[in-house]
Amino acid sequence: MILSNAHARVLIAAVFLFPALFLFSGCDEFLKEKPRETPLARVGESYLYLEDIQPKLTGTYTATDSIAFVNNLINEWATRQLLLSKARINLPEEQLKEFELLISDYRAELFTRAYKEALVAQIADTLVGEAELLSFYEKEKENFKLQEKILQLRFIEIPQQFINQEEVTRRLKSFEGNDLHFLDSVGVQFKKLHFNDSLWVPLSRVVEEIQPLTYENEGEYLKKSQFFQLEDSTGVYLTKVVDVLEPNEVAPLKYIEPTIRQVLLNRRKMKYLRALEADLMDEATREKEFEVYEDN
Repeated sequence: MILSNAHARVLIAAVFLFPALFLFSGCDEFLKEKPRETPLARVGESYLYLEDIQPKLTGTYTATDSIAFVNNLINEWATRQLLLSKARINLPEEQLKEFELLISDYRAELFTRAYKEALVAQIADTLVGEAELLSFYEKEKENFKLQEKILQLRFIEIPQQFINQEEVTRRLKSFEGNDLHFLDSVGVQFKKLHFNDSLWVPLSRVVEEIQPLTYENEGEYLKKSQFFQLEDSTGVYLTKVVDVLEPNEVAPLKYIEPTIRQVLLNRRKMKYLRALEADLMDEATREKEFEVYEDN
């Protein structure tokens, strides 16, 4: 439950606000200087307001727990402010200057990064054409060597006592005409299935899905155009390998297409940002907003 402003005010008043008003009742000038609502706490010249802690006032609490929670937020804030004040007094001046510079750089980085991301988001969804994909692939294909074996295959896992195993095996091997329609019609009885044999699948995924297959024995079974059957205590695995590519062979375009699309989009973004930065500099120079004092 998110506490309403009114609820939060009541809780905070019970904990802190009334004593605070009593303490500051003679400070009319102080209250006039603050255009915001009455503060919840003060440490030196720093003030804590309800709106500062409102985002943290979430959840479901009893009245007692709510008061304790608000009190804890106030005490944590006060502790940080007191430590910060002591740090500013006791840390070496050079270290303070270094921290201030880091804070300034980080603040600028946050704002500029958010602005850039908002700008490049406008081109993030632009399409990469097939011709552009193919051209990039042909130029850079030697940089797209496979790190592991990949395969095109279809497989089924069936229960040990599956009645139509011979028919399913024949259809999976043939995979022509009405074979896929038949396999789909009885697919509800399969424990696992994969019929998209045009999709390239990494060896790690195949070993994960076909339990009796291991990195030690995969070379015996995972060969181009080979059919094999393996069993374990959970079921029978029927697999038809269509094609195989080994490590260090060039990855097929379809396998790395998502990667290439992302590379091309990233290049577009970088080109766009470089042009944007150049335009900003040119405009600032023309408008006399940016100058370099060469004499100095």
